Amino acid sequence: MDTHETRSTVIVGAGQSGLATAHHLRRLGVDCLLLDEHPRVGDQWRRRYDSLLLNSPAYRDGLPGRPFPAPKWSYPTGREMADYLEAYADGLDVRHGTTAVSVERLDDGRFMVDCGDSAVVADVVVVANGGERLPKVPDVAGHLDPGIRQLHASQYRNPEQLLPGPVLIVGAGQSGADLALETTAAGHETWLSGPIRSEIPVDIGTFRFRRVFPLLWFAWNHVLTTRTPVGRRAQPKVRTGAAPLVRVKAKHLRAAGVHHLPAHTTSATDGRPTLEDGTVLDVANVLWCTGYRQDFGLVRPPVTGPDGWPTDDGGVMRDVPGLYFMGLLFQRGFYSMLIGGVGRDAERIAKHIARYLATAPSSPTLTSSLPSSVEAPS
Repeated sequence: MDTHETRSTVIVGAGQSGLATAHHLRRLGVDCLLLDEHPRVGDQWRRRYDSLLLNSPAYRDGLPGRPFPAPKWSYPTGREMADYLEAYADGLDVRHGTTAVSVERLDDGRFMVDCGDSAVVADVVVVANGGERLPKVPDVAGHLDPGIRQLHASQYRNPEQLLPGPVLIVGAGQSGADLALETTAAGHETWLSGPIRSEIPVDIGTFRFRRVFPLLWFAWNHVLTTRTPVGRRAQPKVRTGAAPLVRVKAKHLRAAGVHHLPAHTTSATDGRPTLEDGTVLDVANVLWCTGYRQDFGLVRPPVTGPDGWPTDDGGVMRDVPGLYFMGLLFQRGFYSMLIGGVGRDAERIAKHIARYLATAPSSPTLTSSLPSSVEAPS
């Protein structure tokens, strides 16, 4: 390693969760460095499909201290969100083009963040590199005819990438439903494979949605949380990809002419995708809307439990003092996955960090004295 520096707090990831945490840490006077693997803040949003719209209205899409600059009931695009995050990062210490290879606890209780050709030693590390990182594609993809164009949702931008002919979209979650509607509108006969788990019972953009949305927001923030029995039951379901359809519903797919087949795509027959019920589809394109897999191998030694998720308490690793997570799916509630909800988790984590640093034996450097409003870790 060519360089080696020491910082109080390192945040791995400069997405919305990392930025919100850095904002609160700065307010508390805590030295903080964000490591961003992308050339620009917000690039993870710029690389989503072109037609992406947020499901929450603009007035609920802001991070702490900066409302989203758009009409209240408009729905920002992915690129608009990217530009907003880039502006939000102004004044924060972000190191671009830097990928954390590993986070390892040292004998003195601090952490070594290995960045390949450099390293940072920190009293605190926040892993905030996102709940959706590594594309997950079923093994059957390797058995399809090489003439079929295959794209994971993370690679798809618009229908111009597709070959002429029918499209199979595997995975009937939110992205699958969005893209099924789009490819059908572009003139492709479209098949959507996989069960639809549930739906939000009102349509985005309608007057009824405006009436109902505050109730949904309340439920996401105060009912579907790890503090309630219903929230604790919902958490593993959400983490395994059972989030409800919000914008595009089954009725929209039917009206557009999308062929929905609730069976999973599980095998190949003569190079053609085959569903678990034996249905064989002759298509020119396959879009894998099969989600992402979690990989927490960044932290050494491992900090995950039998379910593959960190053994955290709402982002706090109580058995590894000084280590935190932000941006986990359903971290403390359904709200944790929403742009406008992440600030709530970020404030809690930042206060916990400030209190930890004030009492840690390694005598970390604070850029100012700890405000008296900081609560004890909880």
